[in-house]
Amino acid sequence: MANYPTPHINATPEDFGKTVLMPGDPLRAKYIAEHFLENPKLVNNIRGVQGYTGTYRGVKVSVMASGMGMPSIGIYSYELYYYFGVENIIRVGSAGALQENVKVRDLVIGMGASTNSNFGEQYGVCGTVAPVASYDLLKIAVAKAQEIGCEVKVGSLLSSDVFYNADPAFHEKWRKLGCLAVEMEAAALYMNAAYAGKRALAVCTVSDHVLTGESLDAAARETSFTDMMKVALEVAYEMDKQ
Repeated sequence: MANYPTPHINATPEDFGKTVLMPGDPLRAKYIAEHFLENPKLVNNIRGVQGYTGTYRGVKVSVMASGMGMPSIGIYSYELYYYFGVENIIRVGSAGALQENVKVRDLVIGMGASTNSNFGEQYGVCGTVAPVASYDLLKIAVAKAQEIGCEVKVGSLLSSDVFYNADPAFHEKWRKLGCLAVEMEAAALYMNAAYAGKRALAVCTVSDHVLTGESLDAAARETSFTDMMKVALEVAYEMDKQ
């Protein structure tokens, strides 16, 4: 018996491309589909989590929201990998800079994702899971970012379960361990991909800075995120050739 549709995705495997771009915000998924894909079609809208499929440079590509946080992206990425035949998921979202050399509007590509989440406990390993990106996706993303002239940093993200943390030293502790920026989804995505034998990558635009307090407004975020979307789509295009 087919495992689709699911309680969260009312679609079939044929509705999705091999690669899915995954922003957190459903409205950003809609924006990407309408501005970057040719002939986008709405393939999912359960709970308002919009998913679209169209083409980019002749390649079938999908974009679907993940919602906020690791439990949410954990559900959607799991179902896409296991039930809908998706091979690559690229998170495209915002992040808060933790290092002085990371600037607002920079791209941060997560080679790894540290986390304070217990998402990895489900695997029952006697140790700590170290979630990392797919190198196949990572190397293409870095090359494409450099081609279009983006300021890009590659390293460890911090995937936090808590947005408003009661510990005032929380970010400083992770900053000292070398985390470039903080977001809330990459670690769960990387673990799901690893366990499923699939590929994942997080490409984030720095929208605010934890150290300086600098932050982009809503309009600036929309225009500043264009490079991130172009990089992710070029990765999807290149992966379709393999």
